[in-house]
Amino acid sequence: METLTPQGRAVRLGATALGLALLLTGTLVGSDDHFPFGPFRMFATTNSPDAPAPDTRVEGVDATGALIELGQDATGIRRAEIEGQRGRYEADPELLREVADAYADRHPGAPEVVEVRIVVRWHGIEDGRPTGRHVDETVVRWEAAR
Repeated sequence: METLTPQGRAVRLGATALGLALLLTGTLVGSDDHFPFGPFRMFATTNSPDAPAPDTRVEGVDATGALIELGQDATGIRRAEIEGQRGRYEADPELLREVADAYADRHPGAPEVVEVRIVVRWHGIEDGRPTGRHVDETVVRWEAAR
């Protein structure tokens, strides 16, 4: 086994110090976007046992008026991608056209999607248990120009 040279030891110590500095900085001022050097807060927090639980979905309306589920199987776009970009969609609903286009690419013979909306279903929770009640909230809506 060879021994580590002083230069090799200095490089390894410098890389370790840099990694630790990034972790510390990310922990103090970082966000989920800085992972793995920032905290991954998604799993580090808890909700009140009486707070409603959100369930996000994407749905659309085609040219015939039929309601369509625009989930991953229908569009190839994962729900997490939609949830993660929700702020962008709220700021510019026109971006939801991409969801309609993705559906059209996967379903070339289907009627055109003329409306896309992001809907959050708020499931009622009391004392940490589901109540069976829910409320749907449309948070973003895009309509094709007619």
